Amino acid sequence: MALLPLSLDRPIAFNAARQPGSLIAVCQRLRRASQLGGAALWRPPALGSGAALLLGVGLLLAVQAPALAGSALLDRVKQNPKVAGAICAELRSLNAQGIAATSPQAVNRIAAMQGLNATDAEILTTYVVGLHCPDVR
Repeated sequence: MALLPLSLDRPIAFNAARQPGSLIAVCQRLRRASQLGGAALWRPPALGSGAALLLGVGLLLAVQAPALAGSALLDRVKQNPKVAGAICAELRSLNAQGIAATSPQAVNRIAAMQGLNATDAEILTTYVVGLHCPDVR
């Protein structure tokens, strides 16, 4: 169940699974309230400056950590095209055997070849196929 605030003093209880038709009524009430220009429909909770700063730093770190982690993995191929060529050759030989480049067997072979875990090998394989060997399937 969710509480949809119509105004700050009177939230509307709404459960979409049990009351699917009442969503229209809730939307109509919200539209009327906004046309009246009276109470705000939603106001974020007030945070102290310390809490807001901590929240901002936490969000910044949460967004940048995965982006920084992937760059070292792909730099391997960006800086050394021979690595990409070796991966393409391996994937072509697997294709000749009827094994798709995205299959677990192919990903595990690339992981063993490059010393990676399966997730990183799958990311690297997708990147290499997309840029260096689009003929591989």
